[in-house]
Amino acid sequence: MQKIAVGILSALVGGSMLVTGAGAASAATTKHDTRLVIRDISPNPVVVKGDAETTAYFDVGASRDVKKVEFSVAPAEGFHTMRSKSLKELEGWRYAIGFNKNDPAGKWKATAVAFDGEGKKLAEDSAFFAVEIAKDKAQTRISRFSADPSKVRKGRSIYFSGTLLEREGRFDWDGVRGERVSIYYRANGSSAWKWVASDWTSRSGKFFAKTRAYKSGTFRAVYNGDRELEGTTSRTDYVRVYSWRR
Repeated sequence: MQKIAVGILSALVGGSMLVTGAGAASAATTKHDTRLVIRDISPNPVVVKGDAETTAYFDVGASRDVKKVEFSVAPAEGFHTMRSKSLKELEGWRYAIGFNKNDPAGKWKATAVAFDGEGKKLAEDSAFFAVEIAKDKAQTRISRFSADPSKVRKGRSIYFSGTLLEREGRFDWDGVRGERVSIYYRANGSSAWKWVASDWTSRSGKFFAKTRAYKSGTFRAVYNGDRELEGTTSRTDYVRVYSWRR
């Protein structure tokens, strides 16, 4: 009976030693296992507008044995001879890189390489992001806006007309077809502009609309723009409204 008890005890101790040994091996592996990962790219996509520069931020996670990280970005396809982009290193393996309209649009690759204190390469990670170059919108204007008649009885109609144009080249302007132009009204003594009518432009960019006359005030036409065209506002036109007289 005593031998059986000793055998059981030996088995338990042996099992315990095996468990402890596995834990120690795992801990040793974790201690020396290098970790390197590009955790975040913001914003993604990187959108560049006009002549402005858009800054993208890259966050890299690394284990304690990493003493140095080399970080770089490049277009994923082609442009292999492109010069390196200027990189600003922030605190804690974070980097900032500016993009402008001269950079290639499309898929880009970010690469991080980890080294130890002696310059030995330990690990490498990469991630993809997109760069979008927003097209410059075409300039627009509203030509020959008019509210007629300039003097009208209350309750009668006021008629509006004008032409929506977009710049083509340096000096040329062409009519814009199929765009919505709205008419706004500001009554005498008021600072608020209120919508009164709208129309869609014809092939030549012309628009026509009308409203009822209630009180003297100022009118203007407004085009809000879209993805390709800038918005614009016309000159103002004043209409005097008078009441019936007996």
